[in-house]
This record gives sequence, structure tokens and C-alpha cells, in this order.
Amino acid sequence: MAELEVHTESESQADPRGQRIGILAAVLAVALAIVTIASHRAHTAGVILRTEANDQWAFYQSQRIKLHNMELGEELISVLGSKGEATERSLEHYRSEKARYERDSKNVLDEARKKVSEGDAVEGRALRYDFGEGLLEIALVLTSLYFISRKTLFPIIGVIAGVAGVVIAVTGIGS
Repeated sequence: MAELEVHTESESQADPRGQRIGILAAVLAVALAIVTIASHRAHTAGVILRTEANDQWAFYQSQRIKLHNMELGEELISVLGSKGEATERSLEHYRSEKARYERDSKNVLDEARKKVSEGDAVEGRALRYDFGEGLLEIALVLTSLYFISRKTLFPIIGVIAGVAGVVIAVTGIGS
């Protein structure tokens, strides 16, 4: 009968470095997940802000068209209208509406510019998250290469890439 050889030591006892590198890979994976979620949320916020800015620009254009219509009406009455009290009332109405549309369109323009600026800031933050995410992905892959090659150079470079990825991602929080 053939003898059966039973191994009592586990692989973690045989390779304690591999166990630590496995934990490192798990920590990198958690950091990657956090940065990926932050990146997706920042991109979503950027899209929402861009949409709101586009809405404001469309509203601004409609206000300017109304203003132009008031200018055109005022001009037509001035040129073609008969002189009298009704004409003066119409002209006064056009002037007051022009002033209102001028004021309103300025406020809408300011709001549109503000939304564009906010969108730019959020997209800058998302870009930092993206760079951090990329470096963390590289760190995770490099660290995992230890299990194929058993060379400690890969986790060392992985840690460097991971730290750089976290630092870049953290700079996105404050911006």
C-alpha cells in the first residue's frame, strides 16, 4: 500500500511574507474601491453641474431673445407708430420690460458662469481621483505579481505606487 504524506504546516507558515503581502493587497484593494467610488461620484456631480449650466445658458439666451423683441417692438412703435398717449404707454411698457430682461439676463448669466466654474472644480477633483485610482490599480497588480514570481521588488514598487495614488486622491478632497 502506498504511503500517504500529510503536510501539517500551512502555506502561510511556509511563506509569512506572502501572508503580509496578501494583507497589503487587500488594503490596496479597499483603498482602490474607496477612490473609485469617490471618482464616480465626482464625475456624476460634474455631469449634473454641466447640465445645470447648460440649462442656465439656454435660459439666458431666451432672456436675451425677449430683450431683443422688446427692443424691436420699441423701435417699430417709435418709427411707425402715431404719436399719442397710447403710443407713449406702449413705449414705456417696452422700456420697462427691456430693463427687466436686461437685469434678469445678467443674473442668469452670472448663475451660468458660476455653474460652469463649479463644474470645472468638480472635474478637476474627479481627475485627481482618476489618477489616484489608476496608481492604486497599478499598485494592486504589481503587489499581486509577488504570488507568481516570489520577488519582493513587485510589492515594494506596488507600495510606492499605492502611496502615490492615495496622496493624489487625497488632494482631490480639498480642492
